[in-house]
Amino acid sequence: MVKYSLDSLSIDDINKGKIILVDKPLNWTSFDVVKYIRNYLHLKLKIKKIKVGHAGTLDPLATGLLIICIGRQTKKISGYQDLAKTYTGKFKLGETTLSYDAETDVIEKFEFRHITINDLKELANEFIGNSMQTPPIFSAIKKDGKRLYNYARENKEIEIDEREICIYDFKILDFNSPYIEFKIKCSKGTYIRSIANDFGKRLNSGSYLYELRRTKIGRFSVLNAIDIK
Repeated sequence: MVKYSLDSLSIDDINKGKIILVDKPLNWTSFDVVKYIRNYLHLKLKIKKIKVGHAGTLDPLATGLLIICIGRQTKKISGYQDLAKTYTGKFKLGETTLSYDAETDVIEKFEFRHITINDLKELANEFIGNSMQTPPIFSAIKKDGKRLYNYARENKEIEIDEREICIYDFKILDFNSPYIEFKIKCSKGTYIRSIANDFGKRLNSGSYLYELRRTKIGRFSVLNAIDIK
């Protein structure tokens, strides 16, 4: 995959359709990246209307690969969304949060000194395969026409529907207690935050997603992505 720069894009590229791989910065939303690229192309190419979209949301606290579709490539967004995703990151043991990541405050603390790296590796293997997952309430999934995170901010308890996911690979890369470094390859619609939460429960402790980076989407790699910081 060639590493394209925004400066290399032409009006002909826009007319034919193009994808750009972006390494999303920390604290940016996926829409922030779309808006940045759209505004950049407006100024550079002097085109009033440019279709720009992303093929798979990354949370603001996550970094890494985002596929940006431009022009006619926006019609293929759903195809890119269906591809398997690969992530690296860290879980933090002994604590839980409402959002299952560092966006919200710690709500509970647990003992974790009984946990060994062998425990982590054995449990990671148990996650591989098809399973049903409950998404976090702090997510953009809609329930009765309303985003789940809106229910969460209103402190409303609702029933969240499970969804089928597939974990193709789950490796524990390192364990520097209380931090667990991992690598996961999974199907679309998988919430790594939910894996972090479930992982802690099954260890008779707690955990939340401390750090996340998306490194691959199908054959596309963050190594070929442009940096927009």
